[in-house]
Amino acid sequence: MAGWNADTAAGPLGAGTVTLVEGSSFCISSANGDIHPELPHGVFHQDTRILSRWNLTVNGQPVEPLAAETKEPYRALFAGRVPRSDGYADSPLLVERQREVGAGILEQVTVRNYSLKPVECEIRLNVEADFADLFEVKEARIQRQWDETRQPDGDSLTIRAAWQDVHKGVVITADGANATAEALTRVVVIPAQGHWSIRLSVVPTVDGKSPVAPFVHPAPDEMSPRDRRRQEWVARIPVVRMGNRSIERTLRRSYDDLGALRIEDPEHPDRVVVAAGAPWFMTLFGRDSLLASEMALPVDPSLALGTLQTLADRQGQVVDPMSEEEPGKILHEVRLGVSGGLSLGGKSAYYGSVDATPLFVMALGSVSRWGFAAETIAALLPHADRALEWIERYGDRDGDGFVEYQRLNDQGLVNQGWKDSWDGINFADGTLAEPPIALCEVQAYVHGAYMARAWMAYDAGDVELAAELRDRAARLKRRFNEQFWLPDKGYYAIALDRDKRPVDACASNMGHCLWFGLVDEDKAPLVAGRLMSPEMFSGWGVRTLATDMGAYNPASYHNGSVWPHDNALIAAGLLRYGFVAEAQRIATALLEAADYSDGRLPELFCGFDREQFAVPVPYPTACSPQAWAATTPILLVTNLMRYDAYVSLGGLWLDPVLPESFGDLHITNAPTGAGPVTIDAAGTSATVHNLPEGMVLHRGHRPWITELVEQAKLRPEK
Repeated sequence: MAGWNADTAAGPLGAGTVTLVEGSSFCISSANGDIHPELPHGVFHQDTRILSRWNLTVNGQPVEPLAAETKEPYRALFAGRVPRSDGYADSPLLVERQREVGAGILEQVTVRNYSLKPVECEIRLNVEADFADLFEVKEARIQRQWDETRQPDGDSLTIRAAWQDVHKGVVITADGANATAEALTRVVVIPAQGHWSIRLSVVPTVDGKSPVAPFVHPAPDEMSPRDRRRQEWVARIPVVRMGNRSIERTLRRSYDDLGALRIEDPEHPDRVVVAAGAPWFMTLFGRDSLLASEMALPVDPSLALGTLQTLADRQGQVVDPMSEEEPGKILHEVRLGVSGGLSLGGKSAYYGSVDATPLFVMALGSVSRWGFAAETIAALLPHADRALEWIERYGDRDGDGFVEYQRLNDQGLVNQGWKDSWDGINFADGTLAEPPIALCEVQAYVHGAYMARAWMAYDAGDVELAAELRDRAARLKRRFNEQFWLPDKGYYAIALDRDKRPVDACASNMGHCLWFGLVDEDKAPLVAGRLMSPEMFSGWGVRTLATDMGAYNPASYHNGSVWPHDNALIAAGLLRYGFVAEAQRIATALLEAADYSDGRLPELFCGFDREQFAVPVPYPTACSPQAWAATTPILLVTNLMRYDAYVSLGGLWLDPVLPESFGDLHITNAPTGAGPVTIDAAGTSATVHNLPEGMVLHRGHRPWITELVEQAKLRPEK
């Protein structure tokens, strides 16, 4: 996920932190709604902290937190009380803060007086805006000092700042308040058993001058733009009812989070892509956005298309060692802030990802099944071919048939697969692997890319290209099973190191190889057994690293933790090879884990055994909401439904193996690429209503791309 080298881990947010997100904007605050500059708090817009202090006091007292509830991903209600000055325990003054994030924040503060006498109150908001870059805040290394001016005007305060030729600004307004350079204040008398409210807004400006966009409180009977955007999203996606209400709640939460993580391409507002996750990754990430949108295909296929189109526009053109850009390569991440020197590679776009490029081709193959216009898919095929050229020319630099990575500068990521922490790839004894490193799952993604492009070539009548790519995939699979398999251990090496030695740690990565069909049939039972062993399976999910490995640490980022998305892909791979009970066990465990975090799976949690701790142990700096985690419940359920579509083949596939604990499943408005359908499923039975004309319902799994290519009339394999 993140650019985490040894010295760049995010600091803890603090106890009771509340995170709100809408598009690329987000807000992090404490449990009472306050924002503190000494913590990684703030209101962030376009990777810049536009509000670094937001402290509310009543008669000089901070508000004691009572409750904070996230109503929607972008809205929260905070409740607190004002401590008494006379020492008595109960306070008659309660405070409610209703906050909504967008291009800034809107907030309504209500003070309620439950005493029998009127109370005079001084309501004060102390505010600061340091305009720090997101990386500065995340890593607690704020260095740049802005030239700041503060201009109070009636009930508003404008803070402007300049650094070199960059200008930032924010306008803070409190209706009817008295604004000074440091705070906004209002003195009021709240009647006995009455209440009083004030509306606040924080809006960034363009080049330190005019507001970026109108951002005002809606009228009492009017929906906010965030609510309208959510309503439009909800109207477009499936509606789920389940006998198991907990799982239904988790799916609904996933839909809400996925909707909030949608961001628009500034150059093409009609394209919507998936941001990687809050709080630190509210931007386009190659690997994360591709995998999340692939996992969300049964909810909204247009997310994957928008992600592909946006990444295609930013596909590598030149060789640049600083940003690690190379011709045909798909980027790792995009940043909008001004501190290019703080971001990975020192530029706004960084390309240090070994897996985003093959995943791009694989995702295009998946999207091509969902009924988009032929010319839309055709426009992306040259980008897929350039990606395959990168695999051959730059990905496999030494010509051994495997794609490997090694960073090109000391600002880049040490590890460039999904386990991209500095210590994420290691041997069984805990020794770190030395680059260039060829990861096992990356070879699976490359195999999937070859087969996806082969089928699209065959579908378009280019039989020779299809046969060539089929041959490449077959050679890769043969070499992989020869060189990565560890016969004395019964599992696959996580990687090959610079000396082509198998990195023999037992890790979850090999589960991805099941998903793409790279594992030989005779080895699959051993892989499944190892993944579900007590050393790997915690009771909540498959650990990233087995407990008997030298680097194992249940509270580490990648060396023993449990990642929901990792488990969703493993479960899909297990089901592909016929391990139904194992896939059900993983899905059930993860969905039960979601119950302990209000139906929302985090980016990861610690790998402690379920018998040791009865609840999943949170990882301190896990992102939430996070795109992979939000789409995990979707993939877990649709995988066990064995639900998929292939419009050009005229088929809808449905062959459920749902656990009894799931209960009945009723889905309306489910996309097929040719029109929405209604699905009823329970256990191994299913019916479909309103099947579009020309679509045929099939029982059994949808033919894998590998099967379709094998069935195609291609020349014999070379």
